[in-house]
Amino acid sequence: MMEGQRNESPWRQPVVWLMLALVGAAVAGGVLMVRVAGGDGSVDAVPDPVHRTGQAQQADLGPDERATARRLSAVLRIDAKGGFVEVVPVAGDFERDVPLRLRLHHPLRAAEDVAIVLAPGGAGWRADAPPATDHAWNVQLEPTGDPGAWRLRGRLPRGQLAAHLHPALEAPHP
Repeated sequence: MMEGQRNESPWRQPVVWLMLALVGAAVAGGVLMVRVAGGDGSVDAVPDPVHRTGQAQQADLGPDERATARRLSAVLRIDAKGGFVEVVPVAGDFERDVPLRLRLHHPLRAAEDVAIVLAPGGAGWRADAPPATDHAWNVQLEPTGDPGAWRLRGRLPRGQLAAHLHPALEAPHP
């Protein structure tokens, strides 16, 4: 051996361990991302039927346009003590004798989505089925007879007992 050279193992070099740790972290992160992205396939960003053409996705905005034209607006209220959920109209020309369907979409798991039929009566529509408030809901309200007639949307944050429901499209400014 030449003078000044030492017979050291490469495993004693910190750079080798750093390189192995980086490769291991990349593999573990990749496996984790595949598990999160794969899931159970029930992650729905949009609960509406979507038409796909190439990479473009198009949803039908007709019900939102009709709700905007009728200037519909409502308030969703949950009475946890009374055990009911209620929708009270705020503005617009609602058909007061038609039952409404309240769709509560879980933001991450479509399997936990809930649909409640609200019967007309009193100040608005009501059902004896309060939804869980331990997580947020994406809310959609529509008539039961013709779901494509109009639609109102809103968001019920976690722990809150009321939400404003309005058309997804804004009315054009004059």
